[in-house]
Amino acid sequence: MKKKYLSKIIANDNEGLQMISACCAGAEIKVGDIKYLQKNKVFLLSLKRTKIETENEGKKINSICKFDFVDGVKSKNIKQEHVEQKLELVTIDYLKNNDNYEISLIFTNNAYITLSTEIIEVTLDDQNKID
Repeated sequence: MKKKYLSKIIANDNEGLQMISACCAGAEIKVGDIKYLQKNKVFLLSLKRTKIETENEGKKINSICKFDFVDGVKSKNIKQEHVEQKLELVTIDYLKNNDNYEISLIFTNNAYITLSTEIIEVTLDDQNKID
């Protein structure tokens, strides 16, 4: 039996964030799969993405993208009550704002989420293969 290889990418700088952004570009996210755990300062996205970084290129995979040390979250053009609505991630970008970072998750249809964080600490963790 061939071992299914699930990757985990950890970013704590712009380069890492760009890599995660590249891996997640075009990913599909259901509004109901976006969670902000305010007490833990954790922002979670469950996404269905196309694998680009390994030999299983082109396969769809479920991944969790986790942002740590998140102090605040703002969103635009996303209706949280529409839990089944699907968003398509275009890119993840960031701005340094004094001592903080603003990480922007930009979706199609002019929808976006901005996370305020003290540091960049993002993990992209594959959950399972989708055939």
